[in-house]
Amino acid sequence: MKKCEQVADFKEVRGGVTYARGFVANALSCGIKKPTATRLDLGLVYSTRPTTSAGTFTTNRVKAACVRVSKEHLSKGDIRAVVANSGNANACTGRDGMVVARKECNIVAKELGLESREVAVCSTGVIGLPMPMVRIEPRLPELCHDLSVKKGHDVASSIITSDTCEKEIAVHFKVGDKEVRIGSCCKGAGMICPNMATMICLICTDAAVSREALQELVNEGVERSFNRITIDGDMSTNDTCLVLANGASGVRLSPGRPGWKQFRAALHHVMLQQAWRIVRDGERITKFVTVKVKGAPTRTEAKLVAKGVANSSLVKSSWNGGDPNWGRIIHAVGYSGRRVREEKVDIDIAGLPACRGGMQTDTPSDDLRARVQADSFEVVINLNGGNEEYTVYTSDLSPEYVDFNRSEYAYWNQAKQDGLTK
Repeated sequence: MKKCEQVADFKEVRGGVTYARGFVANALSCGIKKPTATRLDLGLVYSTRPTTSAGTFTTNRVKAACVRVSKEHLSKGDIRAVVANSGNANACTGRDGMVVARKECNIVAKELGLESREVAVCSTGVIGLPMPMVRIEPRLPELCHDLSVKKGHDVASSIITSDTCEKEIAVHFKVGDKEVRIGSCCKGAGMICPNMATMICLICTDAAVSREALQELVNEGVERSFNRITIDGDMSTNDTCLVLANGASGVRLSPGRPGWKQFRAALHHVMLQQAWRIVRDGERITKFVTVKVKGAPTRTEAKLVAKGVANSSLVKSSWNGGDPNWGRIIHAVGYSGRRVREEKVDIDIAGLPACRGGMQTDTPSDDLRARVQADSFEVVINLNGGNEEYTVYTSDLSPEYVDFNRSEYAYWNQAKQDGLTK
């Protein structure tokens, strides 16, 4: 996979969400999805110092209770602790879901000596099932103790669902003689077509940044990363990206001041790398495909075309079969944009010209087919109608994806045994 361009002096290192100074974590196994399960499924990240914070959330009109509560708390001030679980999304759970989300925040706040509004809550898992608080609530006080900088990886493990691996990244850079650190963990593998991102992403930094400036950077970074990915065309009810800055480095950053460009580049690098990790780990996918549209009359037009191609089941199926089917690509181009002229469309697949002026080129089909056998390639679509462009990162669609997503019956059966549903 190609790397994000690194501006100035930031460096990627081994680490995760507790890499930045002043952040500690813990994770436990509660058996949220299945009482006998031993995998970690409840995590907590906490800043030992006051923070400024920023975030973005799903724009799906159906929002999980945890999103509603976290969004409300962020609107009232800054977040110092985030409690997160896998195994249950706490989405479409009505008033009881809101009560549960608030209770989680209240318990964590009491244990850590915080106000409830200083705690955010994130959940991921099956939609529509009540949260099994009988197993979660007794463990929350324990979760808030024995916090450690060494447990960031445990939190990354506790939030994954259909993910095949933890998604962690850390970077650092110097401002004068002081070091600034950024660390992150995220999850996401299915239900990926963000507007804001389909995943949970937690990012912590020990820089001191104003709330307004941080929110602006987060909005910009999310637009360039998490909002540019799609696996299956489905936007989640639980999308959450939270960034906490606690100033433990002793470095105060602001636009136009020393270190700001490095910080902006480093933060956006973290977001883009995490976005790419999500696509790479898509449920049973085999290809990572960059779809770049250029020559569009407007950015909106470029975005429509890029997402139309990236979300086309026909196009994605052909990629899974190693078929360089530019006809499927141009058909998606045609229905996605409003001002596309067929006779102007050029398409390159994996660096080779496949279509010029809306017609097939003389590139040997065997050459094109050989290129798309790779696990990563780029499709460039030039509309030749303007100067705007847009890029989306996507995947193929496999038979295994369909098989993997055919049923969630086992989870509902367990909920029935728990007395949470009939």
